[in-house]
Amino acid sequence: MTAKPLIRIVDDDEALTASSAMLLEAMGWDVAVWHSGGAFLDEADLMRPGCLVLDVRMPGLTGLDVQAELERRGSNLPILFLSAHGSIQMAVHVMRHGAVDFLEKPVEPMTLVQRVAQCVTASLSAKADDAAADEVRRRFDRLTPREREVIDGVLKNAPNKIIARTLGIELSTVKMHRANAFAKLGAHSPGELLKMAYEAGIVSSAASAAESSDAQAF
Repeated sequence: MTAKPLIRIVDDDEALTASSAMLLEAMGWDVAVWHSGGAFLDEADLMRPGCLVLDVRMPGLTGLDVQAELERRGSNLPILFLSAHGSIQMAVHVMRHGAVDFLEKPVEPMTLVQRVAQCVTASLSAKADDAAADEVRRRFDRLTPREREVIDGVLKNAPNKIIARTLGIELSTVKMHRANAFAKLGAHSPGELLKMAYEAGIVSSAASAAESSDAQAF
């Protein structure tokens, strides 16, 4: 079960954070507040879905510093930047590095609510995709070594007879392992298998495109 979304606010303006937290809590979200980027990075749970409402200018670590550190950690937490001293150049920079939006202070309350809702929706969708990919990877891990060899051949668009020749086994054995593997994976066609493998990171997007192109050629 996916955890309830958490809205993280990082801003050294205590009055603003208090009012923003009250507004977002009134909308039904859990909210946590930090008044420095360093404290946030030390304490925050980055795995819980939700988003980060981040001020640009703060003593110590700036919002840009925080974003850079989150990027280094591989976090995909949606970031909504707020600033009273923003510029087009700064907005372009943070957006290129994955920020969802860049809003100038003071932000209209309902604009903030709307943008946060969009971020939360994106975060929950990403979490659901991650959970689905994890389940597919667990299914692949449950294949026997021979089943995995056969499936690797299927993912390369190799016919059963070529897989049999490559592995040095009978064609009927390939068909048996293929059927068992498809059943374990919940796949009903080579195309569906390839899509699952791509979304789970079993094969690369380049390999996926190449194999799809090969499949269309036959």
